[in-house]
Amino acid sequence: MFENQRAWVRMPSGKRLDLVNPTPFDWTDQDLAIGLSRTYRWGGHSCWPLPMSVAQHSLLVLELRRRLHPEPLDRVTALRELVHDADESLLGFDCISVLKPVLGAAFKQLTDRLLSTVFTRYGIPDWTPEEKKIHKEADILAAASEAIHVAGWKYSELRSVLGITMEPLGLEDDPLVEIYGGMPWEPWPAEVAAERFLSVLESLAQPMPNDQYISVLKTVLQPRLAA
Repeated sequence: MFENQRAWVRMPSGKRLDLVNPTPFDWTDQDLAIGLSRTYRWGGHSCWPLPMSVAQHSLLVLELRRRLHPEPLDRVTALRELVHDADESLLGFDCISVLKPVLGAAFKQLTDRLLSTVFTRYGIPDWTPEEKKIHKEADILAAASEAIHVAGWKYSELRSVLGITMEPLGLEDDPLVEIYGGMPWEPWPAEVAAERFLSVLESLAQPMPNDQYISVLKTVLQPRLAA
């Protein structure tokens, strides 16, 4: 669908990313953190002075995943939770869920390809059905809680308007406050969100093994050299 099309964006590091034909070498960890810190949940709407970034949401989901299923997460599982929305960093857009069907199959193919490239970059296998189910539990709990405490939806609107049936966390139950302090559910400034996300990413990510690096590099270069 995207053959011979290009959609270049320039990363803060100076690297260039082709959104329709991404490679795992097109961004730095800091680029990813900055992008997520400047991409906002809930269409950028908020009952606070600032909107909530996807970087803060990602850290929230990771922490909820740890609390909902208290067995220790291995490094790769924790990393997958952290970067589960990383395609939104590269795209610069967090599409609200009800709009995705309107944008259609091409948009889904674009975002799936971006996220797959992120998973390749960080050596993350795709979700198993059971892992995806557990992840969605944490993700939906985060969404329910953000809807009330960040976006300003009423409790009665969670089910009737947003279609979320999960009970949100309470006003004082933001798990990130125990780690970072601050007011519960208050969105962080972009630079703070980027710094905190990057710190966790660097603690979990590992360099790509040489054999995998060479294999991926060949996969990337072959079609470009043949063009």
